[in-house]
Amino acid sequence: MEGPAAAAHAAAKRWQVLSILAVCIVLTMTTWFSATAVVPQLMETWQLSSSLAAWLTIGVQVGFVIGAVGSSVIGLSDVMPAKTLMICGSLGAAIANLGMLFVDAALPGIGLRMLTGVFLALVYPPSLKFIATWFLRGRGVALGVLVGAVTLGSASPHLVNAIGGLNWQIVIIATSAATAAGALLLVLYVNEGPYPFPRAPFNPGRVKQVFFNRGIVLASIGYFGHMWELYAMWAWFLTFARMALELQQIGSPAMASYLTFAVIAVGAIGCVAGGILGDRIGRTLTTSLMMGLSGGCALLAGFVFDGPAWLFILVGLVWGFSVVADSAQFSTIVTELGDPMYVGTALTIQLGIGFMLTVVTIWLLPLAAATLSSWQWVFLILLPGPAIGIAAMLLLRRLPEAAGIAMGSR
Repeated sequence: MEGPAAAAHAAAKRWQVLSILAVCIVLTMTTWFSATAVVPQLMETWQLSSSLAAWLTIGVQVGFVIGAVGSSVIGLSDVMPAKTLMICGSLGAAIANLGMLFVDAALPGIGLRMLTGVFLALVYPPSLKFIATWFLRGRGVALGVLVGAVTLGSASPHLVNAIGGLNWQIVIIATSAATAAGALLLVLYVNEGPYPFPRAPFNPGRVKQVFFNRGIVLASIGYFGHMWELYAMWAWFLTFARMALELQQIGSPAMASYLTFAVIAVGAIGCVAGGILGDRIGRTLTTSLMMGLSGGCALLAGFVFDGPAWLFILVGLVWGFSVVADSAQFSTIVTELGDPMYVGTALTIQLGIGFMLTVVTIWLLPLAAATLSSWQWVFLILLPGPAIGIAAMLLLRRLPEAAGIAMGSR
C-alpha cells in the first residue's frame, strides 16, 4: 500500500498491533529475570556463593550480547523478517529457561541463562524495528510502549516470588509458559506494517557504516551511559531493599520483593511518559532530563538507606520511573537518523554494546558491597553513566543532524 491508503490503514491498525506486540513482549521478557527473582532459593538449593549467584543474572546479559553481536555482524535483523526472528527467539528462550528444571548445579544453570539471553536478542531488537514499520509519527511513544512492556515483563518474576509459597520451579515453569504464549500471539496476530524497511542482502560493511554516522554514535554513547545504570539497578535493588528494610525493622521478607516489583514496574509508565515527552519536546532533552533525575536518585539512595521508610520508598519509585523512561528514545533516534538499509543492524549494535556494559556494573556492585561490608553506598558506582549520557545527548542536540529527530523537535 502507498500514499493515503497506507496512512489510513496504519491509523486504523497501528494501535491494535502495538497493544498485541506489547503483550507478547511482556510475556516473553519474563524469562529475563526469572532466575534472579528466585536467587535466594537457588543459593540454598544449589549451594551457591554470592558471586556464582550473580552470574545467574549476568549470564543473561552475556548471552544477549553474544546474540546481538552475532546477529549484527551478519546483519540478521536486516536480512530476515523481524516476525520470524521474534517467534524463533521466544520459543528458544522458553525452552532454555525451562531447562533450569533439569540441572542441579551452577555451571549448567549459568549456561542455560546465557542461552536464554542469546534467544532474547532475537526478540527485543527486532521488535523495535518491527513496530517502527507501523509508526512514522508518534514513533517515540510506540517504542516507549514496547520498552515499557520489557520493563513490566522484567518485573513480573518479582511479583510471582513475592506472593510466597511458590517453589522456584513454579516460577520457572510459569515464565516459560508465558514466553511460549507470547510466541503464539506473534504467530496469530502480528504482521509487519505499511512502512517497512527495505530488505538488505548480507553486507559486513554495514557494521562499519554505523560507526561513521555521528548522530547514531552520540545517541549510542547516551544509551551506553543509560545502560551503565539501568540493569545493575534492576538486578540489585531487591538485595538493596532487603538490607535497608531489615535495618529499618519494617515489613516482612516479602515486602522487599513487592517493593522491587513496584519499583521496576513503575518504569513501564515512565517509558510511555518518556515517549510522549520525546515526541513533544525532543528526544535529546527528554533523555537528558531523565538521566539527571535517575542519577540524582542513585546519589540519594545511600542517604535514605536507613530511613525514613516513606522516603526510601519514594526515592525507589522515582528512580524506577526515571531510570528506564528514556530507554526507547535512544533506539528511536537510530530509526530516525540511520540509513533504512541498516537500521536493524544499527539497533542491534547499540543494544549489544549497551548490554555488554551491564555485565560490568552487575558484577561490580556485589564486589563493592563485599569490600564495604554494606550495600548502602554501592549505587554511587552508577553515577558516571548518567553524567556521560547527558553530555552526549546535549552535544547531539547542537548538531545539524538533530533536526531529523522527533520531526524537528530534536
